[in-house]
Amino acid sequence: MEKCVCIHGHFYQPPRENPWLEAVELQDSAAPYHDWNERIGAECYAPNATARMLDGEGRIATIVNNYSRISFNFGPTLLAWMKDKMPDVHDAIVEADQKSQERFSGHGSALAQVYNHMILPLGNRADKYTQVIWGIRDFEHRFGRRPEGMWLSETAADSETLDVLADLGIKFTILSPFQASKTRKIGERSWRDVNGGRIDPTRPYLMKLPSGRTINLFFYDAPVSQAVAFEGLLNQGERLANRLMSAFSDRRNRDQLVHIATDGESYGHHHRYGEMALAFALQTIETKNLAKLTNYGEFLEKHPPTHEAQIHQKSAWSCSHGVGRWMTDCGCNSGRAGWNQNWRQPLRDALDWLRDQMAPLYEAKGREFVRDPWEARNDYIFVILDRSPKNIEKFFARHAVRELDEHEKVALLQLLELQRHAMLMYTSCGWFFDELSGIETVQVMQYAARAIQLGQQVFGKDLEPEFLEKLDRASSNIPEHGKGRTVYEKFVKPAMIDWQKLVGHYAISSMFQSYTECTRIFLYTFEDHRRHVAEAGKARLAVGTVKVTFDTTHESDTLSYAALYMGEHNLSGAVRRFENQEQFDAAVRELNAAFEVGDFPQSIRLLDRHFGDSSFTLKSLFKDEQRRILDLILANTREDLESRYRLITERYTPLMRFLQEIGAPLPSALQTAADVILAAEIKRELAATHPDAERLSHLIQDARARSVDIFDADMSYAVKGSLEQLLGQLAVTPEDVAVLKTAEAVARIVRPLPLVLNLWKVQNCYYETKQTSAQTQKKAAVEGDEAARIWLEHFRGLGTELNFAVSDLNV
Repeated sequence: MEKCVCIHGHFYQPPRENPWLEAVELQDSAAPYHDWNERIGAECYAPNATARMLDGEGRIATIVNNYSRISFNFGPTLLAWMKDKMPDVHDAIVEADQKSQERFSGHGSALAQVYNHMILPLGNRADKYTQVIWGIRDFEHRFGRRPEGMWLSETAADSETLDVLADLGIKFTILSPFQASKTRKIGERSWRDVNGGRIDPTRPYLMKLPSGRTINLFFYDAPVSQAVAFEGLLNQGERLANRLMSAFSDRRNRDQLVHIATDGESYGHHHRYGEMALAFALQTIETKNLAKLTNYGEFLEKHPPTHEAQIHQKSAWSCSHGVGRWMTDCGCNSGRAGWNQNWRQPLRDALDWLRDQMAPLYEAKGREFVRDPWEARNDYIFVILDRSPKNIEKFFARHAVRELDEHEKVALLQLLELQRHAMLMYTSCGWFFDELSGIETVQVMQYAARAIQLGQQVFGKDLEPEFLEKLDRASSNIPEHGKGRTVYEKFVKPAMIDWQKLVGHYAISSMFQSYTECTRIFLYTFEDHRRHVAEAGKARLAVGTVKVTFDTTHESDTLSYAALYMGEHNLSGAVRRFENQEQFDAAVRELNAAFEVGDFPQSIRLLDRHFGDSSFTLKSLFKDEQRRILDLILANTREDLESRYRLITERYTPLMRFLQEIGAPLPSALQTAADVILAAEIKRELAATHPDAERLSHLIQDARARSVDIFDADMSYAVKGSLEQLLGQLAVTPEDVAVLKTAEAVARIVRPLPLVLNLWKVQNCYYETKQTSAQTQKKAAVEGDEAARIWLEHFRGLGTELNFAVSDLNV
């Protein structure tokens, strides 16, 4: 009897991009990270690509890629974000799939996933096909091979969904044991009832579908999976290994597969250091020969199904009421007492109505441009993955009924984007949680709003009033948010972007950043045709005309703008479309005349007269740019305050030293001034390309001697940045012993400080250098090279400070 183990991680985050910007905006709730994708990436996705294995003394002995030894799937929309924002992690995941093929008899461990996590049993047949096709094509684009298996959103399944998978060449999927209803040995007539999760999870099953197709099913081990997710099994890797082994039974006189499936975020995000527990468990199972690690593709090849199974229709792993969690107040929720989820059904009804209203309009309009609008939608994934002009032209050539002019190409792209957003609005997280005004639910409403906006442009029909009438049947649990219409007006409408908002953003941000004649902001290209700028001290006036092009659909518009900056946060801007050049020139002359004599009130009045009521301020900026500009403004404020505190500190230094000598407390005003300056000096030294370690040590000794409370999150960030910069230098020029000595000294100085440091990147850089350059230096040192011996001495010292085991570098 062979014992096999497979651990599956479902790694997924809902798409969080602003539908108009196609970018994830700043999310303060994820601080100190930019957004939740970045935060979970740092806590889970990246650590699993470089999981630490510790020795008996708790030091890092080696770093491993967990993904290469488990089964996993990543959401396509998450991988698209990761390719842009964390490309090294994205590439490590792809590389892990390649290594897993070597490990598991040619079978890669990566599974495809339904494109944007739609609950397929609740979708129509066309959406089912597009979601699966897009998931497959995205997988092929990234992993360079056909997927054998596919993860279904929330494991939600019915016969039609499984038939679509089988029709498109998917061999298997993974389900909860509670989704199984009955089993029998292939060839036998009688079925065995396995309701309540009583199916044997240690073998694969064949499901015969009404169409005559078949698909293989794996039902994961629920108790062990539950223990990983909710019972603290990841607190210790040895416990995880033992629990997995306990799921085997000697009573089964055959080869067995013990496999579990959980959210991948369990390994590091939900459970800190969960990735280390996973790495240790895998290592323990392998090195002690407790079982053979495998993946689903390999096990299925070696152990074809001997039994078949049937499932409960429209069932899922995270709802005990079928798929009620995504359509009704079924009782499944996140546990907020006193709240209900009666809003789920009206929300789904409103979206279903919108989808069904747009579908015939899309089909009719689409046939003006392409032979088969639905086939074109299925194929549109190739454009989503590569929006280069050459690739888009290839798409037109494959599908267009004739040569399209530029306006027709724009219309066709708008139609396809409408359909993309009409599917994104069904992302499962919109219903998963407790409240109508929650960020996940607002996100799906924003996708609906974007689809409505595109529909207005291409169909000339406004579906928003009737959509809001239906949405208003949904009620928030928060009294001030009222019903669906109010939530939409409060949280969806402000996110919507039109040409005026875009140009308003450009006008205001251009006061703080020098743009070229052609500038790209998010997915929009701005071409300045005429721009007039005047300055008077801190004050600036800019007036111009700009053409804006949306790179996704190639639609464009040209508008004029004016912006007046009067220092600090005082700024006004306006946008309009002038009927002719003479009107624009007249406005420029009058605004310049008022600005040149410093008559700002008159300048503001002229803005109103010439540009109407389309006013914009710093509040109008996209969130990231708003924060960047506020940081610039506050930087000037900080510099001003710092110079004033420095004058105070320098003036009263003798007095402060005297008070310290006699043990008397400093007056609070002097203490504040001294703390600000000391913290600024330490951060300035840390930010230097070549920090002066001796000076840094003296500054920190001074701070600790005075018990100064400056070792906060900002200081932790400064230390992290300094070490990352130094280790980055060392990676480029590893032979530079001066950089090495500085890195070692800085690490030694900061290690005793009460800081919360994320040294993941620093340690990764060190480990890579340890595996490469350090081996060369060790060989040279063994051969008597004194410079190499000195280099190794300092490299070992740095490793010790970074918690590495370095005895293997002894000469």
